Amino acid sequence: MILVTKWFGIFLCDEKTDRIVDKILMPMDAAVVAEKLASIQRGAILDEERELAAKVDGKLAVVDRRQSALGKPEMYDSSYITPQRFGYDDAFMHEVMMGLGKLRTSEPVPRDRNLVQAIRNLDDQIATINLYNERLHEWYGMHFPELADYARDSRYADLVSRYGDREAVIEELGVEIESIGSDFDPDDMRAVMDLADTLYRLYDDKERTESYIQGIVEETCPNMCAILGGPLAARLISLSGGLERLSTLPSSTVQLLGAEKAMFRHLRSGKKPPKHGIIYQHPEVHRAPYWQRGKIARALAGKVLIAAKVDQNHGEFVGERLNQEFLARVEDVKRRYPDAPKKPQRKGGQRNRQKGRGKRRQ
Repeated sequence: MILVTKWFGIFLCDEKTDRIVDKILMPMDAAVVAEKLASIQRGAILDEERELAAKVDGKLAVVDRRQSALGKPEMYDSSYITPQRFGYDDAFMHEVMMGLGKLRTSEPVPRDRNLVQAIRNLDDQIATINLYNERLHEWYGMHFPELADYARDSRYADLVSRYGDREAVIEELGVEIESIGSDFDPDDMRAVMDLADTLYRLYDDKERTESYIQGIVEETCPNMCAILGGPLAARLISLSGGLERLSTLPSSTVQLLGAEKAMFRHLRSGKKPPKHGIIYQHPEVHRAPYWQRGKIARALAGKVLIAAKVDQNHGEFVGERLNQEFLARVEDVKRRYPDAPKKPQRKGGQRNRQKGRGKRRQ
């Protein structure tokens, strides 16, 4: 027997004869049907499905992996079960699907989905800050080029926005500087100070966004945060499109997230494949020698995937244990592969080079 769920009903079929043994049809109420379909899309098992499954004494198969608790998932062609056969027309189906769409779009957005947007917003802020920063340094540098040696980033923008004139900035810094910059008219200085004020507020917005991202990461994926840290965990979730999708990826894909261009270049031109993606930012990966990075990145991706699955299913906190296991694997890699591998020599390479030098002497 195999259990088949359609939008208009649940059917218990005989796989050998393609015969419907038992069925429970959906009510002719579009709102009720939409609610049941929404529950199915969320991964729940309907009471009607459990009721039909309980009637099977022997082995039961199911079509949907969602129903794995009821039976073993199998492929089955159920195209012979049509809604018209049971009195459901296209108009009713349209009403049901419209109701389903309204239900799903009005559901609360998971916090990891907000995290994806927050990371992309942070990237936009960083790009904008870099542009404004470059413009401010180039513009104000005509008036006080030496300031770049004493202040950076938000501090630079703050000094320019508050004081403007280089004499006032020098007094605030408490240093003696003989500047080679030119003087600005009051209107020109005001324009530069306005630019600096905008840049300073952008730095402030960036800090608030980073704090917001850190809070979401610590709340939604504490296990990933324990292994990767907040910023890297957030970027990995953003690259995968969400925590739910990340938890379903193979570890080899997690290892290469962020290195898509290098992978396509490898497939297109045959160049060496990448060994790691964004997880290269993890200290244990980027501080390791080049011949150890691939193995360490592979171990890290495996632990991150386990952590993502636990976080997605709201399991208990195992981040510290996973992190200790990863660090133990790192030490094992360093012990087993202390030296760089020797590059293979081409056969007859030395003899050919000697012949070439002889020809050049002639």
